[in-house]
Amino acid sequence: MTIAAGIDVGSSAVKVAMIIGDEVLALHSERIRRRELRKVINDAYSIALGMANVKESDLAYVATTGEGELVEFRRGHFYGMTTHARGAIHLLPETRAVLDIGALHARAIQMDDRSRVLNYRMTSQCASGSGQFLENVARYLGIALEEVGPLSLQGDAPETVSSICAVLAETDVINMVSRGIKPADILKGIHISMAGRYVKLLRASGNATDVAITGGLASDVGLVEALRENCADLRFHTHPDSTYAGAIGAAFWGAYRHRVLESRKAS
Repeated sequence: MTIAAGIDVGSSAVKVAMIIGDEVLALHSERIRRRELRKVINDAYSIALGMANVKESDLAYVATTGEGELVEFRRGHFYGMTTHARGAIHLLPETRAVLDIGALHARAIQMDDRSRVLNYRMTSQCASGSGQFLENVARYLGIALEEVGPLSLQGDAPETVSSICAVLAETDVINMVSRGIKPADILKGIHISMAGRYVKLLRASGNATDVAITGGLASDVGLVEALRENCADLRFHTHPDSTYAGAIGAAFWGAYRHRVLESRKAS
């Protein structure tokens, strides 16, 4: 069976997936922070190889997505929309739409059962509905990013942030803190605001009702709950490995491309 790797180079993390046939062998993520990006890529790749217990020579194909041009040893590159669609179908076969929420942007993708992208919509980079915005808010509130989701679930009087500009939205947060608004209510209000924008993206991209949440914010339980609470006609699905959907999809597309190339050689 074909062994392949997928490397998703994002704005805040590098994620690697190792697959064999239809099985995911290993998943690993490395935060970029202020480290040299090529070193982060190489470290993540080496660790994933060890986790999968395979040698680099065992790999039939190394595929990238995101900012993958920095991966010098790649054999091919795939657009993020196609990799997240393929990864979502693998993890959550019942879904026909993807809400990919990353550090700098979010995108809604409509797809068929073969993970072929039918349509999509994307936020602008300056929108406040992004992982980087939430990370900035968490830093200002003095909490870890991992605490944002659980704390948001405790909010009972949310203060909604209406601005679509990240800078102005952060100013709103500063004003809320000065007014004594609890961090839980600030975060829940932010999640509600973000959820409203994401739902608009999904409706503009198509009419699928089963939606897979992927990307870095797929693990934000507060955001997932805000989406479910504020949109009863859409069914939002997550998976423990949803943050790796792009890397998983890249690996599967890479394996598929390898098989196609091999079959052409044989004929």
